[in-house]
Amino acid sequence: MTLAPYSVDESLRLIAQRGGLGAVPGVLLAGVHAGIKPRKRDLALIAFEQPQACASVITTNDEKAAPVLLSRAHLEACVPMRALACNSGCANACTGDAGMADAAVTAGRVARLLDVRPSQVIVASTGVIGVPLPMEVLLEGLDRAAQQLEGGGKAANDAAEAIMTTDRVPKLSAYTFYHEERRYAIGGIAKGSGMIAPNMATMLAFIASDFPLDRGALQAALSESVDESFNMISVDGDMSTNDAVYAFAPDGGNAAPHVVREALRRVCLDLAQAMVADGEGATKKLEMRVTGAIDGAQARSIARAVVNSNLVKTALYGEDPNWGRIISSAGSARAGLVPGSWSLSLNGRAWVTAGAAEALSEEHARRELELANIYIELQLGLGSASATAWGCDLSRDYVRINASYRT
Repeated sequence: MTLAPYSVDESLRLIAQRGGLGAVPGVLLAGVHAGIKPRKRDLALIAFEQPQACASVITTNDEKAAPVLLSRAHLEACVPMRALACNSGCANACTGDAGMADAAVTAGRVARLLDVRPSQVIVASTGVIGVPLPMEVLLEGLDRAAQQLEGGGKAANDAAEAIMTTDRVPKLSAYTFYHEERRYAIGGIAKGSGMIAPNMATMLAFIASDFPLDRGALQAALSESVDESFNMISVDGDMSTNDAVYAFAPDGGNAAPHVVREALRRVCLDLAQAMVADGEGATKKLEMRVTGAIDGAQARSIARAVVNSNLVKTALYGEDPNWGRIISSAGSARAGLVPGSWSLSLNGRAWVTAGAAEALSEEHARRELELANIYIELQLGLGSASATAWGCDLSRDYVRINASYRT
């Protein structure tokens, strides 16, 4: 089980907690086995005791799944949200009008069970594309999930397990913080381990706080956090049809103070980094830091290009200190890399300085690449902006998992 470690940020009085969404007062959860998958939990239900402002960031894929389209329509109605239902095992994508109808029926069933309006329900799905939802078992599962709703870490873990596909572990993160001497919490759960590219990735994340917020402030804070976290990770460079992050907070009309934005950013970073650590077949995690850039856009573009390179990923898996692949992928971003001005380091040790290779031996570099966590810094020598992206290696197991995903 992946949980945020216990830690304290004294300057912000920001404290990591266990329990993910279950650490947030007023959030009730359940995760059940409905029967969409043969044995494992496959249906999560989340309910909110108070009306919620809701913000979202959804896939930029041209082919958006039915639950993404229906939830977007519900958000455009600008009504306070009260619940979210998510199934795994079937993406309800590329299913046409029937898929839209199934998504609407799902929202309607949740609304009836919780005595709210269908437009107050977000729906999400993940799994195989092009397959209709098995509605009979899904609806029966929703009935059971509604009876099991409760707060706390156990319920949050059940819900996190229910949205997993090829994930090996559930992903949860939570923090408490103080504002004007009152204690609040923020937490989230997520799924994602394959079809992950640094552009809103292939993933689902559901985040909530008990700090009242204006919807516009919540949207701005979520978009900012997603840009620094979920949009900066890569497992295999692919993008799916169902990607979405939904964030909820009591509809209170407040702006987002710094501590709230920082707490949201940390939850997003925890969940994003848990995804690359759990990448399909991954054996190593890469943190790619680009410094000395002209501006943030240049730094982000180059960092993303490196973590998204299949040649860099396979070199990591083979523990091959082929730094030429890193520079080649950085240059492929066409973001203004200047020959002779950049320097490269591996786990804090100079690899290349001002374009000239250092005397870092092949054997030493190979030993560094044997570590599970690899840190690479590319200093561009052009300015003071920086950015960080995260990725993982690409192993033989990635091919094995995805060669038979449907069978």
